[in-house]
Amino acid sequence: MRSVASIVLIFVVQAICAIFFVSDILLTVFGVRSSPISWQSRELLEVGAALGLLLGLVLGGFALLRSIREARRVKGQLRVASGAFMDLLEEKFDQWGLTPAERDVALFSIKGLSTAEIAGLRNTSEGTVKAQTNAIYRKAQVANRPQLLSLFIEDLMAEGLPGLEEQGAARLQSGAR
Repeated sequence: MRSVASIVLIFVVQAICAIFFVSDILLTVFGVRSSPISWQSRELLEVGAALGLLLGLVLGGFALLRSIREARRVKGQLRVASGAFMDLLEEKFDQWGLTPAERDVALFSIKGLSTAEIAGLRNTSEGTVKAQTNAIYRKAQVANRPQLLSLFIEDLMAEGLPGLEEQGAARLQSGAR
């Protein structure tokens, strides 16, 4: 929340300063004169507005750098989570004793592809994919695709992603950013 408040503050300061300069230019262009103020006061206003714009620029730069760092951190965590999920898939596939073809079909099914799409990707008939899908369901002891997917969701919710922090540290040390 602090980050949002600081960005809003930066925006407000820059907006006020920009309005000052733009209104001064427009008033001059249209020949509208305001009540005269001393040149010292006017100079102070202009210096203050310029400093406000510079402050906004510096603070905006810091906010941008912080956002970039946060995006990199989240991207790294997502990469680690994706790797941990693939490890969980492989573990379950091994546990169920799936053949390489069944592993492909199971992975495509979990990704949400239809039987026809899986058959097209694997250059097989839909009947073959259906037979492999039934074998997967039998080995996993489920009745359908939603139940198959729920096995993984339950594991992720119950245990979290196994070894996520250790894997993240190992991958970051190995330079897999």
